Amino acid sequence: MTPRVDWVTTPAGAPLRGEVVVPGDKSISHRAIMLSALAEGTSRITGFLEGADTRATARIFSQLGVHIEAPSAGERSVHGVGLHGLRRPAGALDCGNSGTAMRLLAGVLAGQAFDCVLTGDASLSQRPMRRVTDPLAMMGGSLDTAGGLPPLRIRGGRRLHGVHYASPVASAQVKSAVLLAGLYAQGETLVTEPHPTRDYTERMLAACGWPVAFEAGRARLTGGHVLHAIDIDVPADFSSAAFFIVAASIVAGSEVRLRNVGMNPRRTGLLHALRLMGADAVEENLREAGGEPVADLVVHGARLRGIEVPVEHVADMIDEFPALFVAAACAEGTTTVRGAAELRVKESDRIAVMATGLRALGIDIEETPDGAVIQGGPMHAGVVDAHGDHRIAMAFAAAGAVVPDAIGIRDCANVATSFPGFASVANACGLALHEA
Repeated sequence: MTPRVDWVTTPAGAPLRGEVVVPGDKSISHRAIMLSALAEGTSRITGFLEGADTRATARIFSQLGVHIEAPSAGERSVHGVGLHGLRRPAGALDCGNSGTAMRLLAGVLAGQAFDCVLTGDASLSQRPMRRVTDPLAMMGGSLDTAGGLPPLRIRGGRRLHGVHYASPVASAQVKSAVLLAGLYAQGETLVTEPHPTRDYTERMLAACGWPVAFEAGRARLTGGHVLHAIDIDVPADFSSAAFFIVAASIVAGSEVRLRNVGMNPRRTGLLHALRLMGADAVEENLREAGGEPVADLVVHGARLRGIEVPVEHVADMIDEFPALFVAAACAEGTTTVRGAAELRVKESDRIAVMATGLRALGIDIEETPDGAVIQGGPMHAGVVDAHGDHRIAMAFAAAGAVVPDAIGIRDCANVATSFPGFASVANACGLALHEA
């Protein structure tokens, strides 16, 4: 049976215009709940992403005995229980579609006194977990998987010790899992990476008063300290902003302003790549909120050209590659991506799924083991399958801005994991996206 089409794009026939406010940063929202739950005192979170993934994290900590209030949409009051105040849950802890939740929780729960089980949906159940269970086992944790895949069965009552872990993959989730376990470990925990990754965990630990030393590709802490409650203002999610940055860039005459976007330098590799391609994206009102750099982004339509994406920026844009593939398809010449094998183990195999979808729209694209070679050119109408991957679905919605006829997009339900209300925000600035 052919999957039904969820969305249909139709070109608006005009430049994109207006002010866009995208939801709060998903990665920071996860960490805000986790560290607030483990802190002493009550933390207040504003700008919290009301997505399925982040709500799953909040629900899990409620199951672990943490009282969390939601005074209004985007707000949470978290009554922290301290490092050792979590309680044994009554049943399995369901992470839904969230790899961030499962991997970071593995680090937290490896140091608890009780046993627990982490589960997820069909997509998450196919994502590799040995990358976190192996270093956690080196620290003394006991975690069992189903052949390296979820569910994770975590045995409590283990004494953890610090390690010096040289991660073979550039993954903020792996680094964060080890650092969170390090809160419970005796001695020093040091993580080094082959390429620098996002430092959200380190920044928030420092803001909560935990001594942590970090620089690009390296983070170190010791156990035995206390997390203190703080107020956290979550900036707008750069990964969600990415689809509008690209959509405005590929439509001549566009001018879109994106408010309060998180500009963590370990997150903005897409901007570096797009600017090399000729994009016109300017940062205004640069400031700091809750330890994170924030700015307004003003994006104009531009004539893009193909580039070889610098490998040093790959880790800083790993979630933005679906959007970049669309920009590359609209650029003059060839764009080459390499060093991005991590894309094959996201919510979908993003290299394969984007390649299949772009070919369906008339683009010449060659897959490689760790990337792709994309020849820019005109796109035509077609039907693409997002394979339940929220970022794939939104990337093809952005592509609809330049296709002279309709694109049908299948399997879009998981967009709610990171961007609830995406279609209405998209339509407000000039994209024409309709439910089928």
